[in-house]
Amino acid sequence: MATGFVWEELYGWHSTGSNTGQIPSSSIVQPYQHFESPETKVRFASLVEVSGLAKDLVRIPAIPATEEDLLRVHTQEHLDRIKRESLNPKGGDAGDGDSPFGSGGFEIAALAAGGAIAALRAVVSGEVNNAYALVRPPGHHAIASMGMGYCMFANAAIAIENVRATMGVQRVAIVDWDVHHGNGTQDIYFSDPDVLCISIHQDNLYPANSGLVDEIGDGLAAGSVINIPLPAGSGIGAYSSAFDRVVLPAIRRFNPDVIVITSGFDSSAFDPLAQMLLTAAGYSELTKKILQLADEVCSGRVMMTHEGGYSPVYVPYCGLAVLEEMSGIKTGMNDPYGHAFENLPDQKLSAAQADRISQVVATHAL
Repeated sequence: MATGFVWEELYGWHSTGSNTGQIPSSSIVQPYQHFESPETKVRFASLVEVSGLAKDLVRIPAIPATEEDLLRVHTQEHLDRIKRESLNPKGGDAGDGDSPFGSGGFEIAALAAGGAIAALRAVVSGEVNNAYALVRPPGHHAIASMGMGYCMFANAAIAIENVRATMGVQRVAIVDWDVHHGNGTQDIYFSDPDVLCISIHQDNLYPANSGLVDEIGDGLAAGSVINIPLPAGSGIGAYSSAFDRVVLPAIRRFNPDVIVITSGFDSSAFDPLAQMLLTAAGYSELTKKILQLADEVCSGRVMMTHEGGYSPVYVPYCGLAVLEEMSGIKTGMNDPYGHAFENLPDQKLSAAQADRISQVVATHAL
């Protein structure tokens, strides 16, 4: 099994300034760093190297997304504004006022989208069985007309539209396991019946009032948008049940050509921006379920593109666990933190969580 891996040093150079969390530093807010800092991704890439796994992965070089690639998804106005602000010595903002980027940010964001394209093309062409694009900045909150939620361009959608336009791909299933609702991806594909868009996220976390069960798609695409808003405090019991009862049956019914995972590790118990309980072992379990299904429905073709995750300590171990499952190679670099959470009683499926999953099942007749 060949697993592709995208990582470029320049992704670590994407600047989000000296914001404290996401609040600009001032006389009453001591400068620190933005929540979306390089640390989680750089340390993930470092652990892949130190574990020895890197030598067994197929390194896929990223090439910047072209203007044609970007405009398949985004408006000309959004592209022009990002380019213009990228020329400023202090950079600009992706669009919502909370997503800063530094000078030269356009070039790095285009390279991130290009990394997702390269990974997906390698999977579709058969160069690799599956691939992980460790890119930055993230993309799943960006809509056609603006970036938001620390995202500049919709990396996954840009990659999908590239292979649909040039490689004969027709049907794509997206699974977003980032803890925040994948609102941007949903918005882009809300009326497209050939893209199944599934988001499993913490209920009403971000964006507010987004990702509700009754958001199901529009027109001929009705039913091709599936939201699973789990209650705060959900662990592997809830996630595993949601996969078994919703995610896997929906993908099997949809019968895609390829599966794309927008992979955030902010559903982990260590994340500072959420209240979920997944561990590295939990992400490994979910990955195994997806890979087994992919073998059944789309010749094993799976591409993951990196989104959020804000614990520099723990994100690397979640990422390594996923890559070990994708490659079938165990490094022996075991998670030193997960034991503190794996045996909590809250890891079990609760009645409230089961009820929410049943609501999704009923809505989509799964």
